[in-house]
Amino acid sequence: MSALLATASCGRQETWLEPVSAEVYRAFLASRAGIALAPGFLQCPSWAAVKEGWHGQLLGWGPRTGPTAGELTGVALVLLRQFPGTNKYFAYLPEGPVADWAGADLDSWLTPLLRHLRAAGVFAVRIGPSPDYRRWDAAGIKAGTGPGRRVTDVLNCEVDPLGAAVAERLRARGWRRCGGDEGDGDAQPRFVFRVPLAGRTVDDLWSGLSQEWRRNIRRARKSGVEVTVGGAAELPEFYKLLRITEERDGFRLGRSLAYYERQYAALNAEEPGRMRLYVARHQGEILAAHTMVTVGRRVWYQTGASADHRREVRPSNALQWRMIRDAHALGAEVYDMRGVSPALDPADRAFGLLRWKLGTKGRVVETLGEWEAPLEGTANHTLYRAFKMYLARR
Repeated sequence: MSALLATASCGRQETWLEPVSAEVYRAFLASRAGIALAPGFLQCPSWAAVKEGWHGQLLGWGPRTGPTAGELTGVALVLLRQFPGTNKYFAYLPEGPVADWAGADLDSWLTPLLRHLRAAGVFAVRIGPSPDYRRWDAAGIKAGTGPGRRVTDVLNCEVDPLGAAVAERLRARGWRRCGGDEGDGDAQPRFVFRVPLAGRTVDDLWSGLSQEWRRNIRRARKSGVEVTVGGAAELPEFYKLLRITEERDGFRLGRSLAYYERQYAALNAEEPGRMRLYVARHQGEILAAHTMVTVGRRVWYQTGASADHRREVRPSNALQWRMIRDAHALGAEVYDMRGVSPALDPADRAFGLLRWKLGTKGRVVETLGEWEAPLEGTANHTLYRAFKMYLARR
């Protein structure tokens, strides 16, 4: 038997694992125990309704014995995709599972999870552990910019001991980190930008902004930029601006208007206000629109879009300042501005977005990224190799 499905060692806490209802799952995420695990929005039950072509399964687990017997201690949204021509599935847990990665006994819940997935016809699994791996402050990143430079070239960083330990535990169990050193093969961004909010006042946040950001926010206010929370009716305008932004900045998310409409409906049906659309108007015209998602004590700036004209009135800075203040008012501990490129070369087109986010004086965080492994059995290993070739040809 492979290390991935090793039998529980003697004396290990016995764990139950089974499918749970969306109601039970959501109640756990909202509980003190669930919030402490810092779940991301990609592990909410509603995310299964957003992802077309995938079948979602909700799992939960906890101890069988002891004072907390029968209680949930972890959950997972598993997205299953069938390999064409077979009755086998690839399992993806985006930024999950929601588990106690700091616990001493990783196998107490990981082994039952993999055993359950194998019985369900899964041939390989991809997960996204939540611990951070490394962190760099804004000052260190700015000092490290230069031709050909990358974030990983900046040695002045903080290494998270939990992240390092989890990485070693996964490697020892046969897992492979996707995408090499910089996560090129990860579905979710490995490098993200986060602004700490816990223990800070709004005045602290304002003084923490760069002079350029404060100047731009004042300029937007004096120019008459008005920031409001929009709704589903503004999604088509948001999408139009997003297409303009993609063409201007040289990237393509590949998502349709229907995708954002489905996301907005699903997340807000699960919890009103979970996903918000902020819009910045100038002289009655929407010049920028950004989406924000909230789960527990975490808030994400998910997607931003802006027009090519009247950029001098700085609508995006005004939007972000409103969103940061709203996140603070919601009691969020961190404002996550999502993905950034690891490029620190000013000539690199992708560096512009990182440079803009650095003005909030937050931190670049390298997460553990995504990890993948085939499950036990020769057939599963063969299918996994075939699946990788199938994806490479798409």
